Amino acid sequence: MRVLMLGSAPMAAEAAAWRREPFDLVLAINNAWRIRPDWDVAIHPFDFPVERQAVAGPGQRIVTEAEFVPAQNAYGGFVYAGATMAFTAGYWTLYALRPSVIAVYGCDMHYPTTGPTHFYGTGSADPLREDITLRSLEAKSARWRVLAAMQGCAVVNLSFGPSRLVLPRVSRKAVASARSGAWCPELAAEALALEAELGYLVPSGRYWEEAGRFDPLALDRLDALWLQAATLPLRQTG
Repeated sequence: MRVLMLGSAPMAAEAAAWRREPFDLVLAINNAWRIRPDWDVAIHPFDFPVERQAVAGPGQRIVTEAEFVPAQNAYGGFVYAGATMAFTAGYWTLYALRPSVIAVYGCDMHYPTTGPTHFYGTGSADPLREDITLRSLEAKSARWRVLAAMQGCAVVNLSFGPSRLVLPRVSRKAVASARSGAWCPELAAEALALEAELGYLVPSGRYWEEAGRFDPLALDRLDALWLQAATLPLRQTG
């Protein structure tokens, strides 16, 4: 299964004219369901305004925290994976559907200082707020890519503008043959061991209610490991 994951960057509106192929499923984050009517899954957080929420038609479904929190917890929780909906949606998809490719578009977490910040005009740049899970968006995307690769799923970026995501760039034509790229299993194992040692999982998903027990320096150390694991070539043995 090949998944198109749509965000709300200005460029995301271009996806309205794309052919459905080569994608088997369209996953829309927050407002992105407005881009094209053939979305399959729309996902939003608990505080997303009711008037902006999608209404499911035949064959479509809405995913809320009732589903994505347990799915996120299965992959370490929000503190390690990041609280942005792009990564939440990606983890939910990986957890529930086991796709071979997740291709993201309009999810770059880059916000221009002038002009529109979203395809519908201007909006709140959630990743720019002070939050323990947002210290390194690059590391969160690196972690996502490596964990997906461990399960045979390639996570790639279809956009070619500025991006905070550490993901391979591919064209739509290349989605069918996309690969996850090199990563270091030893460093990934070290990062996972550190996560287990820290024990920062919050089962409810409301990590902000327990923010006092998280050490920012420890998370920075963890982020550095994931970035290295995702960007270093495989180590040579022998």
